Amino acid sequence: MDNKISISTIERQNVLNNRFAVEAIQKALNIEAMFFDDQYCFTKKMVADFYEVDERTIERYLESYEQELKHNGYFLCKGKLLKEFRLHFVSDINVAHKVRSLGLFNFRAFLNLGMLLTESEKAKQVRNLILDVVIATLNERTGGGTKFINRRDVNYITSAIEEINYNKVFFNAIYNYVECKEFEFSRITDQIYKVIFKENTKEYKEILQLKHNESAKSTMYAEILLMISAFEYAVSCEIEKLFQLRNQKLLSVKDVFNIIDNFANSPLIQPHLNDARTKMASRDLSFRDAYHGNIAEYLRAVTPEEFERFIGNESIDFDAILEANTEVLKRLKQGVDE
Repeated sequence: MDNKISISTIERQNVLNNRFAVEAIQKALNIEAMFFDDQYCFTKKMVADFYEVDERTIERYLESYEQELKHNGYFLCKGKLLKEFRLHFVSDINVAHKVRSLGLFNFRAFLNLGMLLTESEKAKQVRNLILDVVIATLNERTGGGTKFINRRDVNYITSAIEEINYNKVFFNAIYNYVECKEFEFSRITDQIYKVIFKENTKEYKEILQLKHNESAKSTMYAEILLMISAFEYAVSCEIEKLFQLRNQKLLSVKDVFNIIDNFANSPLIQPHLNDARTKMASRDLSFRDAYHGNIAEYLRAVTPEEFERFIGNESIDFDAILEANTEVLKRLKQGVDE
């Protein structure tokens, strides 16, 4: 995992976007820094001294990873800001008056460099610490595990209820308008899953290491459930429509598969499919260390807003809400039936 952190842009960014982990790492390292411009800062010399490399090494990494380091907080202090810096730290650091700009790392950029440096044994130790802290932070903020981290999203409950309701419509359409045996219901569901995230139920459960009796849907994010709902409802409508066009002749399972494939190829659905695949692939890699190889091309870093949503102040205690609102949720669940 140390190697993955040092070479993967996405995994590096996942660490740096997780403010809870960054704050815990900063506390654990307890290194001296200069508080300037509302953040803790380090000069190139300070960074080089900490990681026990020379300044030329730091400069080389700045050239090779300039955009990434700037994105995560490296900046050039110049003009009025540099004058203020000199006034604040005149006794702490020697900055010649002829210097027009001074490169400074904030703590995120400092960590970012530590995840990149391969020449430094100290950087390797920092990477090991990062891994331990990230895991501990996730476990602490999710109550010991991330299998059901999807339920901490405030949108999860309503999305799950909607999916249950649309799923009823979907299976009623199959039951009433399609000639198929009971075991083929799961084949049709698997076909929808394959279209959305390119995995069937068995493959999905293996990737998330779910037990045989654990429901795949119970671990899915709100956006994935809404995507499934849209698919199920659209397919239901097309099934009924085709049944009527054929003078109420039952459809075959092959007909249903064709409807699913046609809907999947619709230009209207493509942005939603891309969004669902991106969220599933990216969040599962970051939160669950689960890799969806079939949709790996959709991987991106989890945003700071998503960390707030799932492990921050915006997250919810699903079990407590469920217990406190049982009657309300029962009424919501009736939705389509009413």
